[in-house]
Amino acid sequence: MSGIGPVEPVGSAGPGDGHDVIGADAPRLTDRWPAVSPRARRNALGAGVIAAVTAVALLAPQAGSPDHARPPTPMPYPANVTDWHYLGLGAPLGARATAGSFRFDVSVDSGPPVTLTVLDAAFPGLDAHTTPWPAFTVRAGTTRRITVEISVSDCSGLPLNADLPFLDVTLRNTRAIQHHSFIFDGAYARDLSALFHRACNRSPARSAPRPTGSAGSQNADRA
Repeated sequence: MSGIGPVEPVGSAGPGDGHDVIGADAPRLTDRWPAVSPRARRNALGAGVIAAVTAVALLAPQAGSPDHARPPTPMPYPANVTDWHYLGLGAPLGARATAGSFRFDVSVDSGPPVTLTVLDAAFPGLDAHTTPWPAFTVRAGTTRRITVEISVSDCSGLPLNADLPFLDVTLRNTRAIQHHSFIFDGAYARDLSALFHRACNRSPARSAPRPTGSAGSQNADRA
């Protein structure tokens, strides 16, 4: 086998002859530790403990810093957390009534309090406002019962029957002010139509009964 010379035993080569000595490692710290004085050992161990405590103290604030915290939940828009539910007439309508009291439950699911103001009642010739206060506030997780007074001032623009009538409302919380339309059907549509017939002296049209329901909404936000 050309190119391979004899294997020399370890230690057969003397220092400075250009051969690597296998198994002759440099002295290690553990080899010197027994020779270190007790005082030097205590000082070295103390310095190591201090270094470890300092490293933990420096890393701990970073782990709990806002950069590593979960981002806060964004504040909701008021129209997204506000619900209306129609309860019925506050009092029976008279034979020639030109106004009626309509009762609602208004609730806010979450977020900051919402202040609401009723602006309009869908059709020209109607005036609408809440009583006894024109604006009211509902806190998250609560429901407030309110009454909307609707009066007929002009019959020329009113339909025979109110189909999907709505209330135009301004909603305000600490995030935004929104102009929103809450749409109703069922009992509210029938009661509002009955007001139209009495105020404008029209004969009520026959229609199939529809189930009562809560408000839907059609967004007309002006945030």
